[in-house]
Amino acid sequence: MQHYKLIISYDGTNYHGWQYQPNQVTVVGVLQEQYKKVFGAPISIVGASRTDAGVHALGQVVICRTDLKITPQKFKQAWNGRLPADIHIRSLEPVDATFHPQYSVRQKTYWYHIFPQRPLPFVARYGLYYRFPFDVKLFEECLQVFVGNHDFRSFCTGDEQESTVRTVDAIRVIWLPHYQAYRVIVQGPGFLRYMIRRMVGAALHIATYHDLTKEHLLEVFAAKNPEHFLPTAPAQGLLLRKIIYQNKLSYIQKEKNHDTINNI
Repeated sequence: MQHYKLIISYDGTNYHGWQYQPNQVTVVGVLQEQYKKVFGAPISIVGASRTDAGVHALGQVVICRTDLKITPQKFKQAWNGRLPADIHIRSLEPVDATFHPQYSVRQKTYWYHIFPQRPLPFVARYGLYYRFPFDVKLFEECLQVFVGNHDFRSFCTGDEQESTVRTVDAIRVIWLPHYQAYRVIVQGPGFLRYMIRRMVGAALHIATYHDLTKEHLLEVFAAKNPEHFLPTAPAQGLLLRKIIYQNKLSYIQKEKNHDTINNI
């Protein structure tokens, strides 16, 4: 049985997220369905990040295993040939059985795009068209509040049973003149569900309304209560850019120390 590591890109617009759900169209569901049609057998696929409905990816990392006697190039070509245009296997390579996409993640990079003016149709689905003027400097200052190791209980779904302490390595905001869009770059080893969208939505809201200040954000953050007035940014603006792993020795050691898959 050969293990394969895949890097997959997808437009999440038409999908109810990454993870398989009965009676729903998901990215994993389509990958598994088309594999079975091509190769005549079922396959199990595990991804590094369970992106939500409407969220996109350029660098989702996936592991699967199969007993197919086929070269990686032909394997990738045949599988890609049956996938819809909004899902694409960028790379496919054999890996050691010790590799797991959810172990030993050094850093994940997410992008969130904001269009301050109405975008062109061919990029509109990849960002938030924000119709209200906002203070970009204050927006950036608010986002810096989240950098570091903190309890993000105020910026998750509220249903989490595990620890809500996470580390954000860095957040930057850059202007993309070609697309007339702001790109928020968020980096860290792992994030809670809705966490990035809630951070962006909160900072954008504070930067929009003159009666709000960064101190309001700090108060909400300190309260550790997800029930607050600051909004969650829409899913279509979020994109999983890439995932970087520790070296091989690190993830072998981590697997020895964990009996179950971490909820990253």
